[in-house]
Amino acid sequence: MTVREEFALAVRARMPLIALVTPEEQRAEALVLRPVADEWRAGRLFVWSITEGMVERDPEGGDRARIPAPDPLAALDVAAGYEEPALFVLRDFHHHLESAAVLRRLRDLASVLPVAGKNLVFLGPRFRTPDDLEKDVLVLDVPPPDFIELGRLVGEAQIAGRTPDGLPPAAREALARAMLGLTLGEAESVLARALVRDGAITARAVELVLAEKRHLVRRHGLIECLESRDGLDDVGGLAGLKHWLARREAAFGEAARDYGLPVPRGILLLGVQGCGKSLIAKAVSRAWAMPLLHLDLGRVFGKFVGESEAAMRRAIQTAEAAAPCVLWVDEIEKGFAGATVEAHDAGVGARVLGTFLTWMQEKEKPVFVVATANQIRGLPPELLRKGRFDELFFVDLPDTGEREQILAVHLRKRRRDPAGWDLADLARRTDGFTGAELEQVVVEGLHNAFADGRRPLAPTDLEQAAAEVVPLSVTMRETVAALRQWAATRARRAS
Repeated sequence: MTVREEFALAVRARMPLIALVTPEEQRAEALVLRPVADEWRAGRLFVWSITEGMVERDPEGGDRARIPAPDPLAALDVAAGYEEPALFVLRDFHHHLESAAVLRRLRDLASVLPVAGKNLVFLGPRFRTPDDLEKDVLVLDVPPPDFIELGRLVGEAQIAGRTPDGLPPAAREALARAMLGLTLGEAESVLARALVRDGAITARAVELVLAEKRHLVRRHGLIECLESRDGLDDVGGLAGLKHWLARREAAFGEAARDYGLPVPRGILLLGVQGCGKSLIAKAVSRAWAMPLLHLDLGRVFGKFVGESEAAMRRAIQTAEAAAPCVLWVDEIEKGFAGATVEAHDAGVGARVLGTFLTWMQEKEKPVFVVATANQIRGLPPELLRKGRFDELFFVDLPDTGEREQILAVHLRKRRRDPAGWDLADLARRTDGFTGAELEQVVVEGLHNAFADGRRPLAPTDLEQAAAEVVPLSVTMRETVAALRQWAATRARRAS
């Protein structure tokens, strides 16, 4: 049921007090209020604000008449004295609900408004139902523009740019999908900037959409928005995981919904430290042209009762507002360490974990969660159950072929042609190295060559750097062996 249908049902059922929660007042008026007023209240729609008083709107959206109402009580008196069925919209009325006189007047009106076929509608970006009115108020959230509405907006912007056929259908769908989560005003602003910059709506407009979402996330504080420069081609090895991800990208589109597919939920990456788990989160973001959000669970936990649970809910709301996006939760086992039975945190960790897991189970917004973990012991069992993550992947130490790929990636990043090196031999010398350790071999070799008169990098530089590294697989031999043994029959291999 759409918000317009829910609102119309409430009006027809003569709910006296209805709250529409949205920062988009004009869109709510055009999408919900005006159609319902025309159909069920003979077109009678009044809008009040503290600055303009009570204004009667005509069907075209203009002002038909102004009625003096300089304060909230006066506005309620106007609604009470009007003799015909009508909708009375009260903008930003949540600021006035701490007044005892206003609350008393609303309670009085709640019993008489239904008889006259009148409704009071609280319209604003937030609404908290006062205890005195909790039996009388219906609260409805107006969602941001959907894919169809944004697609129509992109089409209008193309016409404005006089290039109605300049954007292929697939690119137009990708742009509309990227804008999901933005308000109509934010989406219009992004498209206007694209027109000014490029003279037309092109595929480059997605860059501006991602920048707008980064600004949106920064305003909330709990989640950090990162910019990734590495794609999946910059990840050496992990062919199984990359193949799985490539087959999921199209599942975010409308064709997948029509086909009956759900939105992908996310993946849990378990594995040895330094083997590319965090890099995968960044690479997925760039490959799918989605903003990368980083949730630091340490920021979620507060010192006051209820603060941590509220912070987790705000973080979830921020991620959903930026959707479609990739949400990276690094070292999730450490963040939820307080969720164990032995924890002495009065159950805070368990409640925060419960909030997160419930959202993972029920979420419908396209937020693809990439969670990483280095330890098995710290993982709450609830995280591993199917239905929270689409798949649990084990990221193992790279084999010989993967080590060749990783070395080639890092040489290319530092403007060296991998074809000029015997990478097969170097890969054999670095058995048991993680991806991070292989990167350090290349960096250390460059340091040696640079310090030795800035001469060209030689194979002996890399061989010497590799010989000096004591890999994690040796330092933490027992821990790594236990992790690999556990994952052998319990997780899908990323390689």
